[in-house]
Amino acid sequence: MSESIPSSMAVLLGAQRFQPTLAAAVKEAGVHGRIAVVTAGWQEREDEDEELAKHLDGRTINLMLYRRGEQLFREDPEFAKAHKDRQSVLRSLQDVYRLRLEHALAAEREVRDSKQPESIRTEVEQACIDAIRDLDAWHLYQCARVRAEFNEKWKPLHRPAIARHRGELIEELSDCGALAVAGGHVAVLVNRLLLFGLESLVGGRTLFAWSAGAMAISQRVVLFHDDPPQGRGASEVLDAGLGLVPNLVVFPEPERRLKLDDTENVRLLARRFAPSKCIAFPARSSVVLENGRVTRATGIVQLSHGAAS
Repeated sequence: MSESIPSSMAVLLGAQRFQPTLAAAVKEAGVHGRIAVVTAGWQEREDEDEELAKHLDGRTINLMLYRRGEQLFREDPEFAKAHKDRQSVLRSLQDVYRLRLEHALAAEREVRDSKQPESIRTEVEQACIDAIRDLDAWHLYQCARVRAEFNEKWKPLHRPAIARHRGELIEELSDCGALAVAGGHVAVLVNRLLLFGLESLVGGRTLFAWSAGAMAISQRVVLFHDDPPQGRGASEVLDAGLGLVPNLVVFPEPERRLKLDDTENVRLLARRFAPSKCIAFPARSSVVLENGRVTRATGIVQLSHGAAS
């Protein structure tokens, strides 16, 4: 993975499907030229971007990272097999981490609900949270180790097929003033962004992202759903993101997936991921970051030790 640096300007937005605000954000940011878009999270529907293109007055060029990835794997079967094997290892790590996390979260709830002398309550509750934080850190370390070993052995960005695609991407980005990263399947999106080393191609362009796209460009991707169909949900770290937006943990579409009135869970998330700020992005919300620092926020919900605000 190439070294990531914060985008000079990044704009994170609420979901765009039903209440799009991207065009207004682009205008407010003063973006000129074409806008490169990434819809790889839509997978096979990647090219169904007519509404997005129309919303941006036809100024878009789709980088087609999902299709490029599928083409790459066909062209370089040796690399494709190695990549598939690596992904299998990462999935196994996620399964092990999830099992351990469920126990750690259950222990935290039991301790929190138990009767403790006030003289030790703060200390024992913090110990439980520290155990969860340590587990998150262990998982991120293991994922980074697997990726680093893979990159050292296979040197992806130097393989001819990937180098050719990167050359084409550089050409397509040459007259673009911004990059817009849409949502979809976040694991697939992160995979394709990293596969082509897009974090090193953003340059000084203004970066727009929403939903899974906003998660993917952050430092760490946290999967969450407080009320999934299969039962009680547990927020889990998936992997590191591109690191283009530092010190924020992104929670898109809280209207559907996050119980902001569950004070204890909100506090736990805030304490677990501190010192990063946990930000929920309901519809029509936005955050503007310049050189990695938040300069403007509208309609967001920040998760804090005092619950959502």
